[in-house]
Amino acid sequence: MIKIYNFPRGLRGVRVFWVCEEMGLPYQTEAVTFPQSADYRARHALGFVPYLEDEGGIAINESVAMMLYLAQKYGPTPLLPAKDDPSLARVMQMTVFSETTLGAGINTLLIAHFMAPDAEKQNWSIKAQEPRVVQAIDYAANMLGDAPYFAGNTFTLADIAISTSLGIWQGALKKPIPDKLVAFRERLSERPAYQRALKAQQ
Repeated sequence: MIKIYNFPRGLRGVRVFWVCEEMGLPYQTEAVTFPQSADYRARHALGFVPYLEDEGGIAINESVAMMLYLAQKYGPTPLLPAKDDPSLARVMQMTVFSETTLGAGINTLLIAHFMAPDAEKQNWSIKAQEPRVVQAIDYAANMLGDAPYFAGNTFTLADIAISTSLGIWQGALKKPIPDKLVAFRERLSERPAYQRALKAQQ
């Protein structure tokens, strides 16, 4: 049985629940406290969430890695195009982009926003980082273009991944996104699998 550890309503964990829901995979959730317990840190030394365990001793962190793992192990699934599908490259690129370019930049801003002393909340690094995130968001909007999804007419992991990062930007940091991406997120929020994922740990 797939087991996913997450902070209550933590969006990066929700994106993993969402993949399971879209694929019809049974899974269990386990709420992680903050600060993390000694038991959880013994399980995952970094203490981050989400964290996934699966049969056969599988244990991984990094939400995008979990998404790719689930799609590959339990697929085939439309969420991850086949190896001979030209859209595979775009899906892989944008799924990884959601964390390596977009999410990593947002993390820096989150730490400053919620943890830095007032005098450090607008230091040089933050002033340099925020425009880079805005640039990445504009890039995502351009990559979406006029299509409903990042792979054209097919809903994939890339959409789940990017939507989640945009949700953190909008929700935790109260920052705007282009109207095109607002409409994109609204479309995705109507998916029954997403609604079930939101409720999975409440």
